[in-house]
Amino acid sequence: MTTSTGKGRAGASSRGAASRRYFYRGEVLHDRWEELHRCDREPWPDAQWISSLVHGQRPAASELKALGGALPVATQLQEAWRAFHAGDYAHAIGRGVKLGPFGAAVASKAAAVQSLSAGQGGAAVLELLTSAAARGEQAVSLLPGYVNVHFTLALVLGRYAQHISILRALAEGLAGRVESRLRRTLELEPGHAEAQVALGLYQAEIIHQVGMLAGLAYGVSAKAALEHLQRAERLAPASPVIAVEHARGLMLLDATGHREEALALHEQAARREPRDAMEALYVERARSAPT
Repeated sequence: MTTSTGKGRAGASSRGAASRRYFYRGEVLHDRWEELHRCDREPWPDAQWISSLVHGQRPAASELKALGGALPVATQLQEAWRAFHAGDYAHAIGRGVKLGPFGAAVASKAAAVQSLSAGQGGAAVLELLTSAAARGEQAVSLLPGYVNVHFTLALVLGRYAQHISILRALAEGLAGRVESRLRRTLELEPGHAEAQVALGLYQAEIIHQVGMLAGLAYGVSAKAALEHLQRAERLAPASPVIAVEHARGLMLLDATGHREEALALHEQAARREPRDAMEALYVERARSAPT
């Protein structure tokens, strides 16, 4: 019910060639940070930013103190993101979990990508996503101003919905939870391209499954879905992630009418040089897409 690369390949989630290629050592991660996070606007996790997150938030401040303070948390969070970009998602999850609410965004995003390599269904992937969602809910309550705990909570809930089927997710009320977190993300950061494309996909998937009744039952529309997809593309025109997801949304809305535009988006993504392991998954998907 939010961004998806389809069924991923396990090789991208373990240490190996991709991991070495996208492992940004030392200050290189800082130097590449803005381009790596152009789509989700994650701030560079230094001690100053960590401290700003807990300002006026007593429970969060207590969590931070228990973890040793802002500096060690920032150092460990940088390592978690380093592992994420390298494609070592299990390591990113482990490090993120140890940081409580401060590591929830990186752990949830890693869990969402790792779930792609686990195949459709299965108790292990559902447990992975359920645990990530539980941590995300706690992080949202403790750090309500942290944009990406809202987004990544929507992301893992959406992944869960895709694994159990969209129709079952709608019946269980997951749609509202996904939408509310995405809308909160965009209230806090309107320039969040991944949330924009996810909200467009959320609407497109409901329309694809429910049809004409979608607007009445869920307050979605093809026009709104297209606006979110197009806005995401304007925010991040060089991103293979956004291009592939934009194409997927178009095909859900009208596979015949939007086929040429979707093909052009796949061709655009296929020409991109991946900046990390997640982008490599999308570029590979674009290059293997049928023409």
